[in-house]
Amino acid sequence: MLRLISRFSKDESGATAIEYALIACGISLAIIAAVQGLGTTLNGRYADVNTSLK
Repeated sequence: MLRLISRFSKDESGATAIEYALIACGISLAIIAAVQGLGTTLNGRYADVNTSLK
């Protein structure tokens, strides 16, 4: 039993998976923020074009 606990505490494969998940989460948050900012900018441009066409 002690050997099993020792082997479990030395296993780092789960930590690597968690690190990759955190990196993917950070990248996805950056993409969401960029797309949201771009959408706001484009919405303003389309509103300007709509106003100038009237």
